[in-house]
Amino acid sequence: MEIIKDQATMEARIRELGAEITAIYKDQPLTMLVVMNGGLFFGAKLAEAIAVEDFFIDSISASSYKHHSSTGNVELRSFMKLEVKGRHLLILDEVLDTGRTLKKIKEKLLDQGALSVKTVVLVEKTIPRPEGIDHADWSGFQMEDRYLIGCGMDSDEKYRNLPYIAVL
Repeated sequence: MEIIKDQATMEARIRELGAEITAIYKDQPLTMLVVMNGGLFFGAKLAEAIAVEDFFIDSISASSYKHHSSTGNVELRSFMKLEVKGRHLLILDEVLDTGRTLKKIKEKLLDQGALSVKTVVLVEKTIPRPEGIDHADWSGFQMEDRYLIGCGMDSDEKYRNLPYIAVL
């Protein structure tokens, strides 16, 4: 295992993202929608760094990976509890890989009447995404296409709890 972003570097970048997001939404309500399970760790840290008075958190469960590779199909296993209509939504995921998951979630939210839908990821891989969203609105780090673990990223559900990003 090779550590490529240590805990201090990650925490500093997450604080920067929080400040950037706060600057955009400071005077309006914001709902962060955490994609589970991977977004759990990044979402908790980013929520602490966002200083918006009317701030809500909800979650969604989605999956497109099995045994280290994408299945090509996005499965929405659960959807948010809060009403979508009339909200500014920020979809949070730990990694932007194929972009299919974020694209499907974003389309569903807009169809249900969200005022706006933006995306934030901890890692955006520098790969083409012909079937997904091209880029996240905010990303912590741009990285080449390697198998990453830590800070929510996993290998068959292991290693999510590591406080750093590593290559397996």
